[in-house]
Amino acid sequence: MSVSKLGYVGGLMLIILMLVAFSMTLYEMLIRARFDLPGAFVQASMLVLLTFLVLLIVRYLALLWFSYLSHLDDDESDDQPLPLVSVLVPAYNEGTVIQGSIRSLLELDYPRYEVLVIDDGSTDDTTQRARAFEGDHGRAKVRVIRKLNGGKANALNTGIASARGVFILCMDGDSTLEPQTLRKAVRHFTNPRVGAVAGSVKVVNRTNMLSTLQALEYVEGLNMVRAAQGFFRLVNIIPGPIGIFRRSALESVAGYDDDTFAEDCDLTLKLLVNGWQVKYEPGAIAYTEAPEKLLDLLKQRYRWTRGILQAISKHKRRLVTPHRGFGICFTLWYMIFEGILWPSMNVFAHVLFVFIAARYGTALPLMLWFAQLTVLDLAAALYCVAVEEESISLVPYAVLYRAFFALTIDVAKLLATIEEMLKLRMDWGKLDRIGRI
Repeated sequence: MSVSKLGYVGGLMLIILMLVAFSMTLYEMLIRARFDLPGAFVQASMLVLLTFLVLLIVRYLALLWFSYLSHLDDDESDDQPLPLVSVLVPAYNEGTVIQGSIRSLLELDYPRYEVLVIDDGSTDDTTQRARAFEGDHGRAKVRVIRKLNGGKANALNTGIASARGVFILCMDGDSTLEPQTLRKAVRHFTNPRVGAVAGSVKVVNRTNMLSTLQALEYVEGLNMVRAAQGFFRLVNIIPGPIGIFRRSALESVAGYDDDTFAEDCDLTLKLLVNGWQVKYEPGAIAYTEAPEKLLDLLKQRYRWTRGILQAISKHKRRLVTPHRGFGICFTLWYMIFEGILWPSMNVFAHVLFVFIAARYGTALPLMLWFAQLTVLDLAAALYCVAVEEESISLVPYAVLYRAFFALTIDVAKLLATIEEMLKLRMDWGKLDRIGRI
């Protein structure tokens, strides 16, 4: 991080601390509101929510602080050997976006790499469009592998088996990469304990309110968390659009499994359980196409939630054995907090406060709860926009994000959790590409 940017972010941190201090005033008002409400159930529920709110405030502060330290802890030199890298692009019916993805890969600023497009039994023109780029392009060679449909995990394993690189970058067929991505990521592997590097994912199609809210979510809710986890080398989900792996690390865990809906999360947890470190690199950037329709978004989050729960379940013994690795134990509990506890408490809070408004004629607790979380979101948005060098126009969306987007996603997570516990059947639910890449 440059000196000028460091000073800017440092000044911004003071503003954020002021916002957090203001949130504590809102918290005090919420405490007073509790004592004005009758009923043992309401009083007990308010106490539980107030306790949970303290955890949320601590969470926000911890994520901001360790994310900040992670950006300062950028001591890897750019003057490192640059061995062959294999870029794997699994594709199933990605005809509308595959050529844009390949074009971005041919512009990577790296001396020697190969691009492997693995067509996983597409029924559209994905193979024909990809083969238009097959061959030698100077620094890069493009190969297209056609196989029977077996799912993304199987396609990636096919690519890994055919790859020639020392390091392997896995991405999605609907993603594009920034030119500096490989250089920024590979330098972290000078540490032999680093098995993988998670990149930064950004939304490319900010065409309506829903996709713009996801752009903010990716910057604040995903990248900030990964940066904080990266400080401890414990990133818990390497995103599908951009993950760079040491080949020997992939081989040590037998690659991807196909028994979850979140093969990326599952692989990351396998690496952590086996003692590998996973870092975050904000300069390794992938642009992805986000859902522009609410139903498509809900389908995506259903799959994410159920897949993450499935991945956690595979390592559930580690939840009660911190002596076998405190880092992975804490990581799994944090994932449960984010995936189950936080959505459940947020939905419960809204139901309770609506009941209070209807029963006792006061909407003050609901207003204070919303204001509290909105202030925290604004603080996080300000920080993330600064360090990610994003558009400042994203910050006001934090109000809309808290007003309806977060609650909608939390309801979807809660329902997906119930379905996963009941073991209800669910298909992969591939999204139709719009072709914004």
